[in-house]
Amino acid sequence: MRARKLLIIFYSMFIISMLAFNSHAAPQAVLWGKWSKNNPNNDKIIDHCDWDAFLRKYVITDQKANINLVKYSSVTKSDVQKLENYLKAMQKIDISNYNRKVQFAYWVNLYNALTVKLILDNYPVSSITKIKSGWFSFGPWNKKIATVESERITMNDIEHRILRPIWKDNRVHYALNCASISCPNLQTRAFTAKNRDKLLNAAVDAYINSPRAISFKNGDLFLSSIYDWYYSDFAKDEKHLIKYLAEHAKKDIAAKLIHFKGNIRYDYNWNLNKLK
Repeated sequence: MRARKLLIIFYSMFIISMLAFNSHAAPQAVLWGKWSKNNPNNDKIIDHCDWDAFLRKYVITDQKANINLVKYSSVTKSDVQKLENYLKAMQKIDISNYNRKVQFAYWVNLYNALTVKLILDNYPVSSITKIKSGWFSFGPWNKKIATVESERITMNDIEHRILRPIWKDNRVHYALNCASISCPNLQTRAFTAKNRDKLLNAAVDAYINSPRAISFKNGDLFLSSIYDWYYSDFAKDEKHLIKYLAEHAKKDIAAKLIHFKGNIRYDYNWNLNKLK
C-alpha cells in the first residue's frame, strides 16, 4: 500500500512538472539585480571567434524547411575541446564591466554554447527535455551549469533573470536556442555588439515565416507555444498578437492571419534539432 501511495505521489509530481510549460506557465522575467551593472564607457569587445567557427562548421540551413539544424554526430573531439575552452574563457570574463551591447551578445552566445555542449555531453539524445536538472524537472534549464563572476548560474537565470528583464526586448526569444525543432534557429554566426540587430531581425523574420511559428490545419490556426508561454512579451491579447505576427509575416501569411476567425491552438516539437 505504501509503495502504491509513493507511486501515485511520484506520478502526480511528474504530471505537474510536465504541465509547467502549459498556458502562460513559463518563468516570469524577474531581474537578478547583480547583472544590472554595466560600463557604457567601455568600448572593448569580447572575442567570440571560436564559437563563430563552430557555428559556421556545424549549423546547416535546411532551405526547404527554413530551419537550421546541427550536425551533432559529426562534431570532432578537437572541436568539442575548443567549445569547452571557449566556455571556460567566457566564464573568466567580468561581464559587468562591459557595455550593454557587448553584454547582450555575451549572454546569448553563452546560453547557446552551453546548450550545444549539453547536447554533445549527452548525445545521442532524442530531446533536450530528456536531460534533467532534478527528479521532476522538465529539461536542464534549472541546472547550475556555469560560473560567472563567482556566481553559479542556470540557463533559466540567463534567459529570465538577465536577458528578458534587462533588455525588455521580445527578440530575445528568437536569439536563444533550446536545441529543439520548434525553437527559433540557432544562428550560423555568433552574436556580436555590431551584428546584434541584424541577426535578431533576421531571426524574427525567419521564424515567423516558418511553419514552426504559424500554420493552418483543418480550419485551426496553430502558433508556436512560445507565443503562449511568453504571451505578455509579445502582446496584451490575442488580437494584438495576431497583429504583431502579421506585421512580420509575408503577405500571404499576413492576409490569412488578419482574416482568421477560427480557433487558435499552440504547439511545440521538442525533438532534437539534429541534421539526420
